[in-house]
Amino acid sequence: MRVLVTGVSGAIGRTVAPGLTALGHEVRGLDLVEPDDELAGVLGADVLVGDVVDLADQAVAGVDAVVHLAGRPSESSLPEALSSHAHTTAALLDAMVRSGVGRLVYASSNHAVGMTPRGEQVGVDVRPRPDTFYGVAKVTAEALMSLYADRFEITAVAMRIGSFLEEPTTRRALSTWLSPDDAVRLVAAALTTDAPGFSAVYGISANTRAWWDLEPGRRLGYDPQDDAETYASTIPHRDEDEAEGDRVGGPYAVMPLEKPLP
Repeated sequence: MRVLVTGVSGAIGRTVAPGLTALGHEVRGLDLVEPDDELAGVLGADVLVGDVVDLADQAVAGVDAVVHLAGRPSESSLPEALSSHAHTTAALLDAMVRSGVGRLVYASSNHAVGMTPRGEQVGVDVRPRPDTFYGVAKVTAEALMSLYADRFEITAVAMRIGSFLEEPTTRRALSTWLSPDDAVRLVAAALTTDAPGFSAVYGISANTRAWWDLEPGRRLGYDPQDDAETYASTIPHRDEDEAEGDRVGGPYAVMPLEKPLP
């Protein structure tokens, strides 16, 4: 497949793009910044530099699918969060409709359900419970994907990413970790799934202490191989661990909001 990867120079993008290339996909990159030499060697000349909203039509022209990873990966004001996550998703979906591109894979977030109390494994059928404006923007982007999946028969997969890290560094991350290799497996599965319409899946590895249900992802073909438990003996306890374990959003569920609602 020829795949557009937005946010290609970001932490997940620079992992996923080479992984997709290794699997035989042809990747076009889009980011606000030029790729470094290593990433440029993978992407070649097929790179666009600029804002997703401004370049959406040019970026999706001639591709088979879009992997949307661009966006500010932290809390911000509500207008900033919506601009970064919802507006970019809407621009890509509109451009996809105009160009006849029928598949979108999106880096949503566990913070879309971050205020959910931790208990038994959380499924994708729980109601949206964002823990921040960042989480609100991710919920909004998912709603747009659902709308366009129903209206325009786009296959849309929202990956509710947990903690994307080289290795887990906190007790919470023993439950929420997504390894780099499993991130590539997740995106590759979402790109090739036969499941039509909108799907939400949790983007974590096969963690022994997982807080989220992996079965929806497995039904799409995601077969995670890594387990954060490998690192459990190396991670010290911290005073924050108990508070971060009360709700699935962890520290985002207790941090102050960036700004009050306008």
